[in-house]
Amino acid sequence: MPNPLTLGAVWVIVAAITAMLPMRRQAILGLPLLIAAPVLLVWIGMIHGVLAVAFGTFAFLSMFRRPLNYFARKALGLPLPELPPELRPKSV
Repeated sequence: MPNPLTLGAVWVIVAAITAMLPMRRQAILGLPLLIAAPVLLVWIGMIHGVLAVAFGTFAFLSMFRRPLNYFARKALGLPLPELPPELRPKSV
């Protein structure tokens, strides 16, 4: 069985590679990372304790602060931030 810290390190590397991609591809590849992170953090917490989860949660929130801000604002009904130019729909 793989060590959750090893998978966490792989997750960080994949997230860093995803961050180097153009914005449109970041959105596509970042969503699975966003979904996998809480599962991975719970697994790390079960094996390694609260301190490891605290560090992992801090890293996760730091890396995904903008998407999490977007989803939180959308869920609370607050005005959404403006999209970057490369993600705006093209005008005809």
